[in-house]
Amino acid sequence: MDTSHHLLLVFLLAGVCSTEKSPVRIFANGPAPGKPRIVSKNDTEVKKAVLIATYSFNNKSNDAFFFKASAIDDAQRQIVKGIKYILKVEISRTVCKKRDPDADLANCGFQPKHELQQTFLCNFDVWSIPWQMKMKTTYFVCRPSNKSY
Repeated sequence: MDTSHHLLLVFLLAGVCSTEKSPVRIFANGPAPGKPRIVSKNDTEVKKAVLIATYSFNNKSNDAFFFKASAIDDAQRQIVKGIKYILKVEISRTVCKKRDPDADLANCGFQPKHELQQTFLCNFDVWSIPWQMKMKTTYFVCRPSNKSY
């Protein structure tokens, strides 16, 4: 082997045997892919996710009245085999009773009577699979708030 081949072989071996870690990738346009990102509380899909989450709460609750969102405190979106919405929402008791088959949550006002007013602070995870037109609540936890509407 001539000298140029030996030199090439040395460089190749040095690259293969290098103990240095691979370079850190910096994403110039924002956070790394898959990381939750803040999204507008007025986003149409966020509002749909809040409705789905509130529906899940109402189905699990033994309350005689429906609850609906009174405020969206925080909304994030994460791309994970679909879209995961991570929400912090305040939900409050409405005047609409669950036993009313014609109850329209969009038109239900909040409880005006102080003794019936109740608000919960909730953390919801809602998973959306847009290409299958599916959206479901995968996690939620709510705690009572002192706020009244």
